Amino acid sequence: MSLPTSSSESPVSAAPGSATFAREQSGGVPLLQARSLFCERDERVLFSEFQLDIHAGQLVQVLGSNGSGKTTLLRILCGLNDSYEGEILWRGQPVEEQRETFLASLLYIGHRVGVNRILTPRENLRWSASLHSPVEDDRIEAALARVGLRAYEDIPCRNLSAGQTQRVSLARLLISPAALWILDEPFTTLDVYGVRDLEMLLAEHVANGGAVLVTTHHRLDVPCELHRVNLDNPSERTVVPAS
Repeated sequence: MSLPTSSSESPVSAAPGSATFAREQSGGVPLLQARSLFCERDERVLFSEFQLDIHAGQLVQVLGSNGSGKTTLLRILCGLNDSYEGEILWRGQPVEEQRETFLASLLYIGHRVGVNRILTPRENLRWSASLHSPVEDDRIEAALARVGLRAYEDIPCRNLSAGQTQRVSLARLLISPAALWILDEPFTTLDVYGVRDLEMLLAEHVANGGAVLVTTHHRLDVPCELHRVNLDNPSERTVVPAS
């Protein structure tokens, strides 16, 4: 889906296939870089010579029509899809040379919820945290309360609604030490309150020096600068001022 450019948005010209935003002009090595990415599916080119720089403190939204390669791009950047040509760098160095460091700095939440429905929300977060470093129960309880699941901590996820289950998945953001969040359609099934809570959470993460790359059909309304790249026309990038 391609979103129209409103009067409050500032389109910026770039080299073909480029999605490098203004922060690069102030110096500093990007957290994540994609260089000359090429990917095709079923003999159809999804993107070619695609460039992307994501700096600390940036929220980047990937747009595009259905089938344009949004999910494929995110999975490539996370190391979950190796059917591509090009190079991916983490803090200026190839990810192949520092895969453990890169994966420890990344939190990926795909469009599938990724919650074990047999476990409770507390158990799901405890398991998720154990993949990096265990966290105390009070942090888990605080995370679940923040996403609106107070008093649901010990109810099996199979008994929760779709929206509540999505909140369990998103609570992982609050206990993760990852600098980079890569989120594929995270607003799916959330009600209006959940949407607003997640928008604020994304803004807080970038304000604290983190970075977010997100695909969503939802029109983001965030209190921070928003950078957009459209896979249907990757040579144009758009910067939306804080709302």
